[in-house]
Amino acid sequence: MPAISPNKPYRIGRSRTGLGLFATRPIRKGTRIIRYFGPLLDSKKKKDDDIENKYLFELSNRWTVDGSVRANIARYINHACRPNAESDVKPRKRKVYIRAIKNIEPGEEINYDYGTDYFKAYLKPIGCKCEACEKKRKKKRAEARAERVRELEKAERKAKRLAEKLARVNEKLEKLNGGSKKRANGKLANAKSAIGKSANGKSTNGKAANGKAANGKFANGKQAAAHLANGKAVDGFDLAAA
Repeated sequence: MPAISPNKPYRIGRSRTGLGLFATRPIRKGTRIIRYFGPLLDSKKKKDDDIENKYLFELSNRWTVDGSVRANIARYINHACRPNAESDVKPRKRKVYIRAIKNIEPGEEINYDYGTDYFKAYLKPIGCKCEACEKKRKKKRAEARAERVRELEKAERKAKRLAEKLARVNEKLEKLNGGSKKRANGKLANAKSAIGKSANGKSTNGKAANGKAANGKFANGKQAAAHLANGKAVDGFDLAAA
């Protein structure tokens, strides 16, 4: 790790993305913090144009700073979507400085926006880990949890209403079944009563019971014998005439 003069207002330290650059004393807004430097690459030269790494800083269509050298302490500054510093590019001088755009307190990490092209190429595929993006993800996770709770509560209320409705339907069915049973029991009682009356010697469906006449015919032969003894006709025949 490169040595840093104690006169400098920053130090290299551990960050959520690896290593980062942190303020060691207050840095006022507008202060030029550090220079981003390295070999200059000429895009018109094939050997320079073929170089590819994450520390290339484009100054113009032709010139690019290769900041991958370890002496370039500014390379430890991480990206942030809501930074407290920015890159101050001097194309004619072919120099880049990192300048504070907010007051930075001791212990606070120094960061700047790497730009849209870098973000799309390197950060978007893996997910930006800056503080602002972490807060967004945390907020989305909290909102998703709250939405799941709301959906669960909604489902529980719906299930409760359905259970109550089902209970009311079952109650109505029980009442209807109870009325049907009463009517059926009443009919059965009436049938039993009719059977009882027939058994006690009363006529049922025109049939004779206990020796009583049914449909004009004699029963048990007793009345027929009595009539014969008296010389009376039976079934249309005159016995005296015979």
